[in-house]
Amino acid sequence: MRSQGEAFDEIDYEFLGNLTGQPYTVHTNVYTGGRGDREQQFHLWFDPTTNFHTYSILWNPHTIIFAIDEIPIREFKNREALGIPFPKLKPMRLHSSLWNADQWATQGGRIKTDWSQAPFRASYRNFRADACVKVAGRPSCSPRTGTWLTRTLDGLSQGRLKWVRRKYRIYNYCSDAKRYPQGLPKECHFQE
Repeated sequence: MRSQGEAFDEIDYEFLGNLTGQPYTVHTNVYTGGRGDREQQFHLWFDPTTNFHTYSILWNPHTIIFAIDEIPIREFKNREALGIPFPKLKPMRLHSSLWNADQWATQGGRIKTDWSQAPFRASYRNFRADACVKVAGRPSCSPRTGTWLTRTLDGLSQGRLKWVRRKYRIYNYCSDAKRYPQGLPKECHFQE
C-alpha cells in the first residue's frame, strides 16, 4: 500500500527470489514521509508455490500487523507520542506487481534473475480489502470497520509472533548496528 507524493507513506510485503531448494524469503517495510529503512525479513516455514496462502496487513491508528495465514509475523506499533513517525494521515492505494530487484533482493544481489524462466506470474483469489475511504474529503468506513479499527494482538497472537521472530526472522533493522553507526532508530529502543 502506498500514498502519493514525494513524502509518501508505504506498507509493503516483498517476496524475494531464491534458489531451488532454499527457503523463500518475505521482506516487510514501513515508510513514513518518504523514508523507509524499517525492514524485517523472514524465511517462510512453507513453500508458497505449492498452495494459496493469505497474506494480510492490518493497519489501524494503533498498529500495523503483517500476517500470513493469520499468523502474525511483524508488528509496528504507533509510538507517535514518543516522536516516532507512524503512517496514518495519508490515504493509500493497494498495488501488486512483479519487479526485478536482483541488484539487492536475491541474497544481497549475489544471485541474478534467471530470465530464461520467464514469464513470471502471480495468482490471486479470494481477494478482500476492507478499508475506510475518503468521501467528500472525510473518511467513510463500512460497518465491518469496527472489527479491525481498534484491534491489537491478543495473547495467542503475541505468542505466535514471538515464535515467528525466534524461528524465522532473518533480518531486523533494529539489530543492524553496522547500518546505523550513529545509533539505532528511536523505535528500536522499545521492547518488542
